[in-house]
Amino acid sequence: MPGISIFFLVMIVFAVLLIFYFVPVGLWIQAVVSLGLGRIRIVDLIRMRLRKIAPRLVTDGVINLHKAGLNHITTDMLETHYLAGGNILNIVSALIASSKANIHLPFETATAIDLAGRDVKTAVQTSVYPKVINAPENGFLAAVAKDGIELKARARVTVRTNIAGLVGGATDETIIARVGEGIVSAIGSSLTYSNVLENPDAISKAVLSKGLDAGTAYEILSIDIADLDVGKNIGASLQADQAEADLRVAQAKAETRRAMAVAEEQEMKARTQEMKAKVVEAEAEVPKAMSQAFRDGNLGIFDYYNMHNVKADTEMRTSISHGASDDSHVSDGDDQD
Repeated sequence: MPGISIFFLVMIVFAVLLIFYFVPVGLWIQAVVSLGLGRIRIVDLIRMRLRKIAPRLVTDGVINLHKAGLNHITTDMLETHYLAGGNILNIVSALIASSKANIHLPFETATAIDLAGRDVKTAVQTSVYPKVINAPENGFLAAVAKDGIELKARARVTVRTNIAGLVGGATDETIIARVGEGIVSAIGSSLTYSNVLENPDAISKAVLSKGLDAGTAYEILSIDIADLDVGKNIGASLQADQAEADLRVAQAKAETRRAMAVAEEQEMKARTQEMKAKVVEAEAEVPKAMSQAFRDGNLGIFDYYNMHNVKADTEMRTSISHGASDDSHVSDGDDQD
């Protein structure tokens, strides 16, 4: 039965490989040599395989922590963090680095930071080696002193990680915004731009004293003014714009008054024309009234002639007065010649 023997041989080999997969004897021997007997049991490694946890990852983490003096962290703690979706390598590196740097970082805090999506290893490194944040990241902050002169500033903020405030704390954007607001406020409260140029460190001190790192993931160590340039005379520009606006308002008011005067003149002309029309209409009624008076006997022929004489006399006086005024104009012209 050579075929049956080969089948059994294959099954035996498969079973041995399966046993060695679920029972990592070599890894268990490494744990015993590194940690001592009983710290990591063979049953623990088998259970990790069954729960789809990488035994090598957990075992190496426990060994590294043990060599760093962190004996209180067990395999169960790392397994739980692994199943929660955490990064065991980052956790182990961060705990070892914080321990060597004498930074208090409990395991629960480290896992919370990691599960929150923050890089706990980078956070510890930044706590040991502070980093510099440019405020703003690009360009300059523009602010105006009380004398109307614009100043353009750029600051460098040195921060280190605040481990206690890393979970739920604000990040770089908040630090940049707060520092920018503080710089603008400090420049705006200065009497003249020359005071700011003479003492740029006064801005740093004023901004630093406001506690801008409250509620953030960082502790501000220093704020240094890197660049400070003089911009435009904003006050003069605003005054010029205001003067131009006042001029336009005055011109608009003058145009309104002119339009009202023209309208009043047109109205007076219309009234004059209306009065003239009424006079002409009344004069047209005079002959009819006189005719009716003749018929009724209320007006005699002598009355009619006397009225014509009065009218002729009035016209003569009017013509004489016009002629005298024309002569006076002519005499004035001769005198000028």
